[in-house]
Amino acid sequence: MTDKSTEQQQLAELRDRIDAIDSDIGRLISERAQCAQTVAEVKKANTDEDVVYYRPEREAQVLRKAMDRNQGPLGDEEMARLFREIMSACLALEQPIRVAYLGPEGTFTEQAALKHFGHSAVAVPMSAIDEVFREVEAGGVHYGVVPVENSTEGVVNHTLDNFMDSNAKICGEVELRIHQNLLVSEVTKTDSITRIYSHSQSLAQCRKWLDANYPHADRIAVNSNAEAARRIKGEWNAAAIAGELAADKYGLNKLAEKIEDQPDNSTRFLIIGREQVPSSGDDKSSVVIAMRNEPGALHDLLAPFQDHKIDLTRVETRPSRSGNWNYVFFIDFSGHVGDDKVQKALQAIGEKASDLKILGSYPKAVL
Repeated sequence: MTDKSTEQQQLAELRDRIDAIDSDIGRLISERAQCAQTVAEVKKANTDEDVVYYRPEREAQVLRKAMDRNQGPLGDEEMARLFREIMSACLALEQPIRVAYLGPEGTFTEQAALKHFGHSAVAVPMSAIDEVFREVEAGGVHYGVVPVENSTEGVVNHTLDNFMDSNAKICGEVELRIHQNLLVSEVTKTDSITRIYSHSQSLAQCRKWLDANYPHADRIAVNSNAEAARRIKGEWNAAAIAGELAADKYGLNKLAEKIEDQPDNSTRFLIIGREQVPSSGDDKSSVVIAMRNEPGALHDLLAPFQDHKIDLTRVETRPSRSGNWNYVFFIDFSGHVGDDKVQKALQAIGEKASDLKILGSYPKAVL
């Protein structure tokens, strides 16, 4: 038998094996979907209240197990993303999840929403962060996704400010690597670009690249990267800085890829909802605290966390709305508010604080 014949026989056998495996995978996915439908039926039969189908803590546990079981050659995150989409499709059989995000279509926030909830979720664009909060509180959507901090440009103050007055609860987080691209349309004359549109943070994230490559082009800040992408469709001398999702949504071409100044540029997004989330076993909590304006206030705020060995992951200060030169503290820390040591720490802080608001406990980002 010739080498060519041997190769063809080996490939045929491997393809037959792949077909058999695909058949098993399809059967098991269908079996999982049927179990999801049964779960929905059991929930409906045992309560007269609105049924909560999406369980953030349960989903995080499933994804962690998928990563722990993984033996390659696929990476852990790739394996988790596959399970993420399977769970998204199965959940849609119970109830399609409606998720509000900072729009328009094609923003990094939409990309974060799809990363967290999967592509079977119904993503609903909003024109402003406060609209996302209002839509969640009003019950128009099940959840919302808002940006909270960027590794290069820092916190998104508008998101923090909304938590002061909102009753929405943080029930999850998602981290997204931010890759910026210079996009052009079919009408763009690439040698005559004099305007570059993008969100102000994206322009800042690409400042050095723009200085080196387009030092004389006007940098025009707009409400979102997606708006920038949409705007250049009719301008022959303009380009936009935006992500890959915006390029796909608006049919644009990448003139240059990954132009962000910091290669590890990433943004953290929060998932907001109306229910508190039980412990998943590996959680974070967020609180906002107003301290009395007196000597030692900052020590009184931080000491209980140290006393109870609670790891602080972020501390931000914002001006209080109660008066000039008063401030509130936004604090993220490891642990769940149901943990004994967390309860003791918050009780000690509450005795000194003028106000303490628990924004939520939620699973640490898996993807």
